[in-house]
Amino acid sequence: MGQPRHAPEDPDWWRTAVIYQVYVRSFADGDGDGTGDLAGVRSRLPYLAELGVDALWFSPWYPSPMKDGGYDVADYRAIDPAFGTLAEAEKLIAEARDAGIRTIVDIVPNHVSDRHPWFRAALAAGPGSPERELFHFRPGRGAHGELPPNDWPSQFAGSTAPVWTRLPDGDWYLHLFTPEQPDLNWAHPAVRREHEDILRFWFERGVAGVRIDSAALLAKDPGLPDLATGPRPHPFVDRDELHAVYRSWRRVADEYGGVFVGEVWLPDPERFARYLRPDELHTAFNFTFLTCPWDPARLRAAIDTTLAEHAPVGAPATWVLCNHDVTRTVTRYGREDTAFDFATKAFTTPTDLALGTRRARAAALLSLALPGSVYLYQGEELGLPEADVPADRVQDPMYFRSGGTAPGRDGCRVPLPWAEDLPHAGFGAHAEPWLPQPADWPSYAVDRQRRDPDSVLTLYRRAVALRPEFGDGPLTWLPAPDGVLAFSRPGGALCVVNLAPTPAVLPPHSRPLLTSGPLDGAGRLPPDTAAWLRA
Repeated sequence: MGQPRHAPEDPDWWRTAVIYQVYVRSFADGDGDGTGDLAGVRSRLPYLAELGVDALWFSPWYPSPMKDGGYDVADYRAIDPAFGTLAEAEKLIAEARDAGIRTIVDIVPNHVSDRHPWFRAALAAGPGSPERELFHFRPGRGAHGELPPNDWPSQFAGSTAPVWTRLPDGDWYLHLFTPEQPDLNWAHPAVRREHEDILRFWFERGVAGVRIDSAALLAKDPGLPDLATGPRPHPFVDRDELHAVYRSWRRVADEYGGVFVGEVWLPDPERFARYLRPDELHTAFNFTFLTCPWDPARLRAAIDTTLAEHAPVGAPATWVLCNHDVTRTVTRYGREDTAFDFATKAFTTPTDLALGTRRARAAALLSLALPGSVYLYQGEELGLPEADVPADRVQDPMYFRSGGTAPGRDGCRVPLPWAEDLPHAGFGAHAEPWLPQPADWPSYAVDRQRRDPDSVLTLYRRAVALRPEFGDGPLTWLPAPDGVLAFSRPGGALCVVNLAPTPAVLPPHSRPLLTSGPLDGAGRLPPDTAAWLRA
C-alpha cells in the first residue's frame, strides 16, 4: 500500500499534494442500484491509498434533483440519499484521514437548485418580497415586460438558451446556467452569512479543504446592464467586489487550517493572480495547462505562464489534465486538434486511441514532475477514453440546452470499471449503471491493470510514489533538441518529454527512474514518450 507523503499535522500539505477527484455517482456502487455512493467510495479507500494520493476532492454530494450533475444543490448540510447519509460522509472523512488521505468538498456558491428552500420561499412570496432579494428577480423589458431584463449569454458553451425565466406573476429570474439553477444575490448579507456557516459546517466535520465552483461569477453589477463589448468591468465575471467575499472566507478557513481551490477561468494572468493573494484563496485550477494542445512550444509557454502568474503572490501552481467537464486525455490527445475548448467540442470527431494513450502516459509524467499540486480525475489513472453515450441515454443539460449539437460531458462521467469478469465491470452488482459502459470497458478494469506491469495504472502508481524524487522547489529548463521539453528540479531528478517526430537522445544522467514507454534499441526516447532520470 502507498504511504502518505505528508504528516497529518503538515500545514503545507496542499502545496505539493496529489489530489484525486471523485465523481461519486460514477466511482463505485456499494448497494448495487446503478448509482455510485459513499459506501462504494469507502470500500475503495484501500485502492486510493495504494495509488498514493494525498486527498480526495468530492464533486457535489448534496441533495440535488441532478439537473446539472449535482451542481444544482438543494441542501448544503446533507448528503443526497442516492449517495448515503451525513453520518456515512463523516465516517468516510474519518476513515480516509486514518489512511492518510484528506477530504475536499465542493461548494457551488453562484447558484442553488430551484428546489432549495430559499428559492421555493421566493416563488411563494411574490414580486417585491424580501425573499426574492436573495436572488436576481426583475421585471422584464418591453411594453408588457415580455422581454428579458438583459442580454447576458448562457455559461453553457454552445447554448443559445436564455439566462432569464419568466414566472406567471410577471417577474423574471436570472440563471447563468439552467433554469433549475437560480443565481444568488451576493450583495445580500444573508447570502454571505449562509455560506460562511456552510464552510464552518464542513470544516467542523473534518474536511481539509473546499473547492469553489465557478468562483469568478458570484458578484453581479447591481444594475444588471446589457453585456457591453468594451472595457472592464464585466457585469458578472471577475468583479472587484468579489474579493471581499473570499477574504471573509479565508478568515473562516484559517480558523480550521482549511484550504481553498478555486475554479477561476480568466484569460488575464494579473487578474487571475489576485484571487491567490495571501488573504484570499490558497490555489486555483490551471486551465491554461489543461486546455493546452500536445505541442512542445505551447506546453512550455503554458508552464512558464503558470509559474510566472503564481510567483508574485507566492501561491503554488496546480496541474490538471482532465476533470468532470473535459474530454478525457486519451481521446483528446489522439485527435488532430489536441487542445480543449467547449466551443469546438463536436460529435464523431476521429481519434487514434493508441496515439492518445502514448501521449497521455507521457503527459502524466510531465504533470507529476512539475512544481505544485496535481489533480487527478478518476479513471485517468486507468487510461479511460471518452465514452460514446447513446443520445437516448444522455443526461447532461449542456447537450439539451444546445439543441443536441454539443456532445455534453457525460462521456467523461461513465462509471468506472473495477473487475473485468463481473457484471457492469465490477461497478455494481445488480442494476445497470446510470450511464451505460462501453462494451470494451472490462479491458480497462482495475483488477486487470493491477496484474499488468506496463498498464496505465501501474505507471501512475509508480509515478506518484517516485514524485518526491523531484524535491520541493522551482524547475530549471535544460538545453534540448527541438520538440523536446527537459527540466530539472532541486531534488536531483530530471524530466524529459519527447514531442518531436523522431527519437531523442537523453541528457546525461546516472540512471533512469521511470519512463512512460520503453526506450528504443539505442537507448533513445521515442516520440510521445517521457522519462524521469536521476541526475
